Amino acid sequence: MVGSTSFVKALPFLAAYVVASVNYPTIPSDLTTPFQQRLAVYGPNAVSVGWNTYEQLNQSCVVYGTSADSLTLSACSTTSSTYATSRTWSNYAVLTGLTPATTYYYKIVSGNSSVDHLLSPRTPGDKTAFSMDVVIDLGVYGKDGYTTSKRDTAPVIEPELNHTTIGALARTVDDYEIVIHPGDFAYADDWYLKFSNLLDGKEAYQAILEQFYDQLAPVAGRKLYMASPGNHEADCSEIPYLLDLCPEGQKNFTDFMHRFENTMPKPFASSSSNTTAQSLAAQARSLANPPFWYSFEYGMAHIVMINTETDFPDAPDGTDGSAKLNSGPFGKTNQQTDFLKADLASVDRTVTPWVIVAGHRPWYSTGTNNDCSSCQAAFEDIFYKYGVDLGVFGHVHNSQRFAPVYNGTADANGMNDPKAPMYIVAGGAGNIEGVDTPGVEPSYTEFAYGSDYSYATIRFVDEQNLQVDFYQSSTGTLLDSSTLYKSHASQFVQQ
Repeated sequence: MVGSTSFVKALPFLAAYVVASVNYPTIPSDLTTPFQQRLAVYGPNAVSVGWNTYEQLNQSCVVYGTSADSLTLSACSTTSSTYATSRTWSNYAVLTGLTPATTYYYKIVSGNSSVDHLLSPRTPGDKTAFSMDVVIDLGVYGKDGYTTSKRDTAPVIEPELNHTTIGALARTVDDYEIVIHPGDFAYADDWYLKFSNLLDGKEAYQAILEQFYDQLAPVAGRKLYMASPGNHEADCSEIPYLLDLCPEGQKNFTDFMHRFENTMPKPFASSSSNTTAQSLAAQARSLANPPFWYSFEYGMAHIVMINTETDFPDAPDGTDGSAKLNSGPFGKTNQQTDFLKADLASVDRTVTPWVIVAGHRPWYSTGTNNDCSSCQAAFEDIFYKYGVDLGVFGHVHNSQRFAPVYNGTADANGMNDPKAPMYIVAGGAGNIEGVDTPGVEPSYTEFAYGSDYSYATIRFVDEQNLQVDFYQSSTGTLLDSSTLYKSHASQFVQQ
């Protein structure tokens, strides 16, 4: 966050003398043309397809099949939603009955669309090795962001984006099967950092959102792309003094909900034969609230996405929270933490040995004043009790890796079968605010890098070995590699 009170108070006066130059994407002649495509795991045999259009659709449909020349299956929904300041409508359909780990071709039904393809999700319990990329804190590129965009044939991206994280995801599209993005998309709420945007923040905010999701679409429309919220989704401005300039339609995670609320999954039915696990998984499903908190399974991984912004005591973006963004709540009291307890308790390690929990704000970080103490109070004991293997966070704009740690003390076993979770920060994907220098490093710090944009890859090698790699986005240089060994000797973990 940048800016001072005096700068903020001057904005209305500056605006009177500035000529707006809102950089909206061009509206197509065919208003049913799909943009901003995004895929997600929706179930063990299902994938959601989301997209936006410049007119409301009576029916949102996708045709699909295992051959590009024979799209004989179809899926539709009647949901096409928008909000007051948006120029687009969010649409979705869910592809069902998919054969696991199989290439499917799909085409969004429109007067102007093309065929693309995806890999369907791996069945929970499939022990085949696979990789998952992590990008967090990823902003718009180009005129309204920063300049450094998509075909596996790598996806074809805009030329100005060739040296960015999106470009890296495009170049390496065959190297990973899924992406998780726990918070901070587009950085539209940083519109005020561009002088030309000062006349009309709500228009600049909306234009940046359209640009960003257009830029992301070649990757998110090819790979399963799982989202959860960060602080930059909370409002049209991250400066509390500017909140009065935000229309109601741009407050309280509105755009984030419209894009993702129908495409992120409820937790799966348990894959375990244990009846207690099945009951706990059903309880977790009743408490889940996608896209804010939910879980899914993919091969040998059980992955939970949590909301570090609202819905726990002293949550930063919540009512009277430290960020003063007055957002949420999105569930009942303790619903999110009750969900997390039931969900983690249901995990059968003989089916999905690896448990990953991803959120936005970290409680272990380098530097000063970067840790979220209220997040730690709400979540850390739950992580430890149920044997979470890896915690994935962002918010700090660099890459960091820590030895397994609990309550500020490194696990004596290190990376060799620790009880405590290993933690990483993968917030260096790149945005208009730039990168953060690592600063002060706690004693349990294993790696910290803030010299350039970067991202992480999590490699599920086998049931006992998990590899975490960090890469420089512009060059693909491997910056750090580590392997966590876990015996996973217990079927259900409670410590």
